[in-house]
Amino acid sequence: MEQLSYEIEINAEPEKVWSVLWGDITYRQWTTAFTEGSFYEGTLEENNIIKFLDPKNNGMYSRVEKVIPNQEIKFLHLGEIYDGIEVAQEWGDATEAYFLEENDEGTLLKIAINTPAEFKSFFEEKFPKAINIVKHLSENQL
Repeated sequence: MEQLSYEIEINAEPEKVWSVLWGDITYRQWTTAFTEGSFYEGTLEENNIIKFLDPKNNGMYSRVEKVIPNQEIKFLHLGEIYDGIEVAQEWGDATEAYFLEENDEGTLLKIAINTPAEFKSFFEEKFPKAINIVKHLSENQL
């Protein structure tokens, strides 16, 4: 399992950054860094299953392990979705966690990922672009 981490300082309060991360319209905007047209289905509540999908109904499904609104959310990735069909994977502790820490400049957004090695280069290429979009949206939207 590869451990990756990213962080970015955002000149906006945590509530704003949270709404950019998980609001339907803004989520679709910042996740274009991964796949154009990305969206998620489900409710961000502990133990719920969330589906992260592209326009062709491909993606992955995950369980919400922890959620503290405006502060922290953690997903355990369970499997992939092909044409809408869930296929369980043996990824072990494949997690993705977001932490929002308020400070004098606004919010420090930290992301911690445990991922199988096969996804490492994808995340290393895409995540820096994605969090820069989150920063831009958080600082420039009303």
